[in-house]
Order: sequence, then structure tokens, then C-alpha cells
Amino acid sequence: MLARHQDPIAAIATAPGRGAVGIVRISGKGLGPLVQALCGRSLRPREATYLPFRDAMGQPIDQGLALYFPAPHSYTGEDVLELQAHGGPVVLQLLLARCLEAAAEVAPASGQTRLAGLRLAQPGEFTERAFLNDKIDLAQAEAIADLIDASTEAAARSASRSLSGAFSQEIHALRDALIHLRMLVEATLDFPEEEIDFLRKADARGQLSNLEQNVLRVLQRTRQGALLREGIKVVIAGQPNAGKSSLLNALAGAELAIVTPIAGTTRDKVQQTIQIEGVPLHVIDTAGLRDSNDEVERIGIARAWDEIAQADAVLFLHDLVRCTEPGYQEADAAIAQTMAQRLPPLVPVVDVWNKSDRVDLADTCLPDEGAGIRLSARTGQGLERLRQRLLEIAGWQAAPEGVYIARARHVQALQVVQQHLDASVAQLEASGPALDLLAEELRLAQNALSDITGEFSSDDLLGVIFSSFCIGK
Repeated sequence: MLARHQDPIAAIATAPGRGAVGIVRISGKGLGPLVQALCGRSLRPREATYLPFRDAMGQPIDQGLALYFPAPHSYTGEDVLELQAHGGPVVLQLLLARCLEAAAEVAPASGQTRLAGLRLAQPGEFTERAFLNDKIDLAQAEAIADLIDASTEAAARSASRSLSGAFSQEIHALRDALIHLRMLVEATLDFPEEEIDFLRKADARGQLSNLEQNVLRVLQRTRQGALLREGIKVVIAGQPNAGKSSLLNALAGAELAIVTPIAGTTRDKVQQTIQIEGVPLHVIDTAGLRDSNDEVERIGIARAWDEIAQADAVLFLHDLVRCTEPGYQEADAAIAQTMAQRLPPLVPVVDVWNKSDRVDLADTCLPDEGAGIRLSARTGQGLERLRQRLLEIAGWQAAPEGVYIARARHVQALQVVQQHLDASVAQLEASGPALDLLAEELRLAQNALSDITGEFSSDDLLGVIFSSFCIGK
């Protein structure tokens, strides 16, 4: 631990603003004297006590509930005191100031000199201490933030499963199998004079194959969990008046973007996060793509191309009403060519043919059945097919109830594990295998697994993770 982890910390633990109840939380070692000073009495562990909260002059600040959680039976693993008062911002600030003041007063007399160092908590510091004190692992700590930030019911339920340890248990099972395999290899290295072939007798190749399959299974579920958390970025693009804003409104189920018959109505991007089967999709409506002399519209078109270049998927919208007009298909072809130049090769572009309710499909430029998606943003016809196509692009599979939330770094770590296991297989199957190289590949695979749960993590990584938390958590 760093020196700052020894300081007692305090913070307002509820969201900013007014509310019925607000909480001031303190965590540290040896909080008994501070509890006495703030509450005027000792508190029974884990039992709510109704009492007045007083300032240094004995005047009441408020009345509320005090709860004391002695170490190690607390959220952080240290002594924790929670003061629950009325949720006015001024009341909570007064109460927090009194905590800092009281700590400085009681420290010399109580002999608990560290209380004098009571300070305001940094973002995520309470949860960071829970991690450092082995109350939770790093994946569970991240799940706390994900549970708070969850934008869909599926994401919230999955974050709760990760918080309960479902994801960590999967990682620990992989780690234990990997440790057992490493033990066999190390035994062969340590006792070369023995005639017993430890690896062959123990079916090391079979164990490695099973481990690879289990890593692949966990990786697939982790990708699903990361998708629940991150979602994908979908950009709607096309010529002016193709119905891009109408499609955004139809997908969102609300009038978010202004819709008029006037070309160039949308000058800047309009973004909305929607969910399909619990998967968040960040849908962006952009300015119509065309040559323009209007400076404001040109800026909007440049921003549209910037969004397209960063998209995970593009919905290229075509206007069935206007597609037979002279020059329309040529303009669409020019846009498609520019997209191909600006988009990474694996980013899908879905051709969407809009306004199917306003034309006789036999008399339009609509391609053969199966090429793209035909729909009407006005009536909603064809929207469900588009939603399912977006789920396919996202890689979402009808997930079982047991899916857990995950992050991009977890996916990357498991991919690293997979790479080292592939290298291990190559070493094991080589004629005259280099067991020292095999042992090293297995060690690196274990380190990558341990990075997920925080058993093998740099301070820089911890700083990045916990700095994204809210203060008071």
C-alpha cells in the first residue's frame, strides 16, 4: 500500500443535490474515539442509532442515524462510520466539516495520531481500500462502478452477477488449471534425471487442450458482457432528406431530431443511446452528405464524415422515392466509394432502403431481395429486421441468464492468455520440446489471468480504474 492508504478518509457518499437522505462516510483504522466525539456515545456494531449530530459548540446540526462497522466486517475492511442525515447539501457539508474538525481535536488525547490526518476521499478510494484489504477483487470492484453506471436492466443484472463473484470464479478456475499444468512442467524441469515423463503420464497435452477450450468459452461470454457494458456506435449516413432523422426517431421511439422536407435541416450530429434486448446502441444521426456552399452545412458534413470514420457500423440510408431521379444513384455511389476509403475494412455498412410505404417497390431502383433492408421509418415497417441486423453486427447472441458484465480490458487479457496457450501447444508438440520456453509461456498466461482480478496489476492500472468512480464510493 502507498502512504496515503494509511490515512483515514471521509466523503459525502450520496449524489450531489437535494434528497430525503444524505450520507457522510468515514473509513480508517481506530475510529472509536472519533465515533465517541461525533455521536456523544459509543455505538453498537452494525446497529442504527438515532441521535443528534452536534457542532463543536454543542449546537445541533441535524438529527439522524449513525452506523458503526468495526474492522474487518465493513465495506472497506477498516472501521467505517456512516452518518445518515437529511439530504440537503448545506447540512451534509456542515456534517463533513465537523468530522474533519473532530478528528483533529480527538487525535492528541486519544493517542490515535493518525486521526489527525483525516482527509477528503479521492474518487473511488473507499472501493480501492476494499480491494487492497481483500474484501473484493479488481473485477468485482469494476462491477460496482458498472452497476452504478448501468444503462439497461440487462447490464445492471449482469453487473450484479459480476459483483457477486461469478466472473471472478471463472477466472480463478482457469488460473487453478493453469497452475496445475505449470506444476507438471516445472517438475519435469526440476527432475530431469528421473525417467518418469511427468507430462506424458499426466496427459499434459489433454489438460492444455481442455484449458484452451475453457478459455475460449469464457472469452465468448466476456465479449458478451463487454458488449452489455460498452455497446456499439452506429452512424446513420446518406444524402439529404433520405430520412436519417426519421429513422433515429423511430429507433429511439421519441422525437429527438427535427424532421422537415427541407434539405440540410440536420446541421450537426444528434446522438441517442437505445437498447435492443438489453444491448446499448449509440445511434448518431448526421448531416446529409452532399456538396454545399453553405459554410455551416459544410462543417456539419465534415463532422458527419468524422463520425462515420469512428463508427462500429454504418447505416447507409437510400431514398426509394428519389432514387430514380437523375444523378441520385451516382451520388450514392460516390458516397459509398468515400466510405470504403475512410472506414476500416471490418466495419460493416448496411444498405437501408427507406420510404417503402410511399412507392411501388416494383418501379423503384430497389435491388434484388436480400440486398440490404427495406423499411419505412414513418410506419415502422421493417424496423424489427433492422434491429435484429444490428444485434448480429454487435455479435450479440441470445445470452443465458448467467452472463456477467465485463470490460474491454478483460477481453484483451483473455486474448493474451489465448495467445500464450497457443504458443504453449506449439512448444509441447514440437520434436524435442523446449520445456523452459513452455514454462515461460504458461507463466505469462497466468500473469494475464491474474491481471483481470488484480492479483498481478500495476499501480497505474489501479489509478485509471478507480479514478473513474464517483467520490464517496
